Amino acid sequence: MKNFALIGAAGYIAPRHMRAIKDTDNHLAVAYDINDSVGIIDSISPQSEFFTEFERFYEHAQQLKRNPATALDYVSICSPNYLHHPHIAAGLRLGCDVICEKPLVPTPDLVDELQRVEKETGKRVFNILQLRHHEAILKLRDKVAAAPADTKFDVELTYITSRGKWYMESWKGDNRKSFGVATNIGVHFYDMLHFIFGKLQRNVVHYSGSAKAAGYLEYERARVRWFLSIDANDLPADVKGKKTTFRNIDVSGEKLEFSEGFTDLHTVSYKEILAGRGYGLEDARHCIETVNVIRSATPVQGEQGEVHPFVRQLA
Repeated sequence: MKNFALIGAAGYIAPRHMRAIKDTDNHLAVAYDINDSVGIIDSISPQSEFFTEFERFYEHAQQLKRNPATALDYVSICSPNYLHHPHIAAGLRLGCDVICEKPLVPTPDLVDELQRVEKETGKRVFNILQLRHHEAILKLRDKVAAAPADTKFDVELTYITSRGKWYMESWKGDNRKSFGVATNIGVHFYDMLHFIFGKLQRNVVHYSGSAKAAGYLEYERARVRWFLSIDANDLPADVKGKKTTFRNIDVSGEKLEFSEGFTDLHTVSYKEILAGRGYGLEDARHCIETVNVIRSATPVQGEQGEVHPFVRQLA
């Protein structure tokens, strides 16, 4: 049984980490969040210590180190994106391996910095890249690998996940803290595309706004038109009023169906990390490089055939 700490316990994704810790027969010793809306802990790990000040959390973690039986083994991080880097570094310096939600950090330079802290502490950082464990994604990866080497697949990726007015009032609506919609809701898709189709060769942005973004990515084995949005007005007519989310990935005319099978992927990720097969800093570098370019790119009109059809509706 390993001892875990959780930073960002009041966040949306935190319960999946709590359940993953419990379902892998480990112990959530202590949790921290500046917000105290963490009643979910009672149904998963009611014995856990909880703090709303980082200084008290950190001091408690230091005290736990005095006894090998209570010393923390892992720190799991679900805090807002802009706090990932300092929280990861703090976890490493506590003498723990760290498991962090995506986006791991906003820039490749910060990946380099975390690698330096890994060397200083002898501990490791693992990123939750759960789509790499999804059965449908793994099957598609095998299909692409089995295709003739000169085959390039045509991919259209559309992801619209409606968010209310609260979103823009939260840290997620502040680009300085979330790093923008393409990073916040898109980074795991870019990792998935790299995982399946290989190295990125071109990265062009056609639209960039506070609520949506679109562009073109060309990989070794695919040409990808992508569109991401949190605006309900972008939902297709046959979906509006029925669902708040629209997810579609078309691969050379065939729809990739992966709407199911998401609920336990964090637990699968934890099992792989605990077994020594987790995805580390270098595994996350590619998608971090991708979103870093998207964030700083100046949108262009785009060549015919490379622009996602939903972009034309924005004019």
